[in-house]
Amino acid sequence: MISLHKKKALHSDKRGATVVEFGIVAPTFLMLLIGSFDLGHTVYMQSVLKGAVLESARLSTLESATSTLTSIDRLVENRVATITPSATVSFERKSYFEFTDIDRPEAFEDEADINGVKNGVYDPGECFSDENGNGQWDSDVGKEGIGGPNDIVLYTVTAEYQSLFPLYSMIGIDGKKTVVAETVLRNQPYGEEGSATVTRLCT
Repeated sequence: MISLHKKKALHSDKRGATVVEFGIVAPTFLMLLIGSFDLGHTVYMQSVLKGAVLESARLSTLESATSTLTSIDRLVENRVATITPSATVSFERKSYFEFTDIDRPEAFEDEADINGVKNGVYDPGECFSDENGNGQWDSDVGKEGIGGPNDIVLYTVTAEYQSLFPLYSMIGIDGKKTVVAETVLRNQPYGEEGSATVTRLCT
């Protein structure tokens, strides 16, 4: 049997309390710390990607860009690799005649249904202006590629990578990150502008 004196001594002994408190606080503190690092890395990645996209987009507006697109894209990949070597980078370029054409759908004839009502959306079989020349109706008139002189180019770069920090795996969530940067520029007025031909299709 423990004497009354020993019971009082044990009750007043606070040795080890700090270890218990640390065990309670440490996981939360570490989660916040790792989360801060992860957020900082994402913001830095966005900044680096945006800067690389702006530089490569300016190079893409030059007449020589058609033959150097691979090296222009490699510039962006190299910049991203300095921050996240495992990132997968994809590129998309769409050209437009004017800035107002971006995200504009191709014009079509909205036919009324059997009740005489037009639904305001394109339905298969309705006639449309194939402005980008790909043989189908599109909700965006942009043509794939960098276009020609004086064309407007929407340049979009997407970087995908796994988070460098174990925050997501610790809580059982996929740590895949996606960072997107885009810019819009007009090509230099090099060479001769070709006349655009728009085909009318009913498919």
